Amino acid sequence: MNLTKALQLSAAVLITGMLASGASAQTVLKASHQFPGGKGDIRDEMVQVIAREVAAANVGLEIQVYPGSSLYKPNDQWNAVTRGILDMTSFPLDYASGRHPEFSATLMPGLVGNFDRAKRLNESEFMTDIKKVIEDAGAMVIADAWLSGAFASKKGCITSPDTIKGQVIRAAGPAFEEMLVAAGASISSMPSSEIYTGMQTGVLDAANTSSASFVSYRLFEHAKCLTAPGENALWFMYEPVLMSKKVFDRLTPEQQKAILAAGEKSEEFFDAEVRKGDQIMIDAYKKAGVEIVEMSKADYDAWLELAKQSSYKNFAEKVPGGDKLIEKALAVQ
Repeated sequence: MNLTKALQLSAAVLITGMLASGASAQTVLKASHQFPGGKGDIRDEMVQVIAREVAAANVGLEIQVYPGSSLYKPNDQWNAVTRGILDMTSFPLDYASGRHPEFSATLMPGLVGNFDRAKRLNESEFMTDIKKVIEDAGAMVIADAWLSGAFASKKGCITSPDTIKGQVIRAAGPAFEEMLVAAGASISSMPSSEIYTGMQTGVLDAANTSSASFVSYRLFEHAKCLTAPGENALWFMYEPVLMSKKVFDRLTPEQQKAILAAGEKSEEFFDAEVRKGDQIMIDAYKKAGVEIVEMSKADYDAWLELAKQSSYKNFAEKVPGGDKLIEKALAVQ
């Protein structure tokens, strides 16, 4: 018997043995996100919860998690997940607002305000409209997540609109960029994963991003002053766990059920932990010697008035149905 036939026979015996023993192939899904892996970033932990719950369901499904932009760059994930090239992602939805301008409403200054209202938004007509855009594009929401955010600067504390004048700031999304430009800031756009380098190299004077990113990306190493969300949180961003509809539809009913159940568990974990994030951020920045301030109600109102004249107005004019979408969000008590 020659070597080729011997190898073919060995393979056939191995396969026959696996079938006889009842072994079955495991479907492996890939989950990608830009955030640091390991304990500390709630978005990574959300995806890890889903991976653990799916594995425990024992439905022939495994999720491999690729944190820290190790599989896809931040802005490439939307295209990949909607096309079915990527299976799952934790994704700041406003990153895809260039393709779907409606998504700018999920990072609109002053629109959310606090975690309780964010949770109510998830069940509103506003979010039904947003999720329809997501689904029509080829993705689906597995777990909802709204994160509060802050401002930090190397120059001085950002409170009222006049305090940002002349600073180069990274702002997540066009709605915040428009408001900050109206206040006299200059914009340098980049994903949150690049803010540290931007501040380190002098490209940025300041940044706004989520409380989780302020900690996990160690921005306290370059900040002079942090403006924490406090009672007047101007910045909230929708960062759900998304899955490709094409991939989901190929799974067995048992696997689909396991994914959806895991998403619910992940959201429960998020709801229990996210409110601790602002204090974790404050503690980390205090320890690093960074000055901590909060916006007063007067500061918040001044920003909101500026937002209504800039980002709200532009959104209503440029996005089809944008005015109605904002109305639906504001109608949530």
